[in-house]
Amino acid sequence: MKDMMRFIIPDCYTRESREVFDQYGVVYAGELYARLLKKHLPEAEYEIFFTSDPGVELPRGKEITEFTGVLWPGCNLTVFHSHDKRVQKLVQLAKDAYEYGVPQFGSCWAAQIAVYAAGGTVRANPKGREMGLARKIHLSEEGKKHPMMKGKPLVYDGFVSHDDIITDIPEGATILAGNDFAPVQAVAVKHKKGVFWATQYHPEYNLELMSNLIPAREEKLIKQGFFKNHEDMETYTKDLKAVHDDPSRKDLRWRYDIDDSIISDEIREVEFVNWLKNMILS
Repeated sequence: MKDMMRFIIPDCYTRESREVFDQYGVVYAGELYARLLKKHLPEAEYEIFFTSDPGVELPRGKEITEFTGVLWPGCNLTVFHSHDKRVQKLVQLAKDAYEYGVPQFGSCWAAQIAVYAAGGTVRANPKGREMGLARKIHLSEEGKKHPMMKGKPLVYDGFVSHDDIITDIPEGATILAGNDFAPVQAVAVKHKKGVFWATQYHPEYNLELMSNLIPAREEKLIKQGFFKNHEDMETYTKDLKAVHDDPSRKDLRWRYDIDDSIISDEIREVEFVNWLKNMILS
């Protein structure tokens, strides 16, 4: 174990996006990972970079070795938009971490950038957006044996909000879990000197966060057919919050099929804990 553990957290959401989050009580993506880190590794230090803000520069090249690891939260950019300078510098950060052997972990966009930066392919999902709860995620044969997934049920659900999916993995990548909507829901990538473990779903989310995030994206979600109208959305999010506040609500858990893989922090966060144990503390 390194004497000083310092992590970089690149949060790509713009100031405008963060202001919308403020209106709805949504915790910033980078802060969610900071909280997860401090929960399981209280002595760790971290630095959040709001990478889409003007003038924010990320470590380049060997400078990445000043950090013990990279924690990648969700992101509303598109990883294969190679013309976007905001995307370019984040892909370069992932490549630098691979080059110099700095361990990486993250969720959603993280799984996509893990694969893309190592030579894989990401595309818009022809099925559209996967939102709320990803159902029936199942471990692959490799996932059943992989240390990242130790303690995970063979079949489970996870929190999601994404439009894009991994379509081709690069050499050195292993698919650990998937479902009918997204064939790659968890992946481990070995590339150059580095290792990147990532999930398409969000271990850092909980029902309260999702109940705040959905109203922040209400207009888009109604257009996409997730809700009929505002009242429909409001009922759903209030019920999610009610289960968060009282997990014994059998009526609501039955109605929305909310199982322990969603409720239990221990189950939901196991991938991150396993990454700390195997990549940071070993």
